[in-house]
Amino acid sequence: MNAKELGETLYAPFRFGRFAGVGAVGALCDNAILLTLATAGLTPETAKFVGIESAIVVMFLLNERWTFAGAGRPGVLPTMRRLATSNVVRIGGIAVQLVVFSAVYRWLHVDLSVLGLDLWLLVASGAGICCGMVVNYVTESLFTWRVHE
Repeated sequence: MNAKELGETLYAPFRFGRFAGVGAVGALCDNAILLTLATAGLTPETAKFVGIESAIVVMFLLNERWTFAGAGRPGVLPTMRRLATSNVVRIGGIAVQLVVFSAVYRWLHVDLSVLGLDLWLLVASGAGICCGMVVNYVTESLFTWRVHE
């Protein structure tokens, strides 16, 4: 890929807006699962990981039909390949999310409990999601849907 193609990939404001909207749906899914599982007794990091993975599947389906509609090859096998690729390329974003989440939750912890729920989990999760989103957008654009082709 040359510099022009990279620029076109990164400067796609409408696509990025859609990607961010889908990310908001994923964040809701992620955080609902995080709160549910952490309240049920799982460690915050384990609950966050399960939330992230669930959100990845939801976001993939939405991105496939809306954000990147028309990009990539049609058919079941190419779609399954993109889903697998999406999980692989999001490893960086997952790692960023988990590290930021854990750092904010463990090192910067503020007691923010309401009705027995530790809402600091959501603050830490939001910080991780914001940092991971940038990594995910670039890798998804370049490797999953190959928008530069």
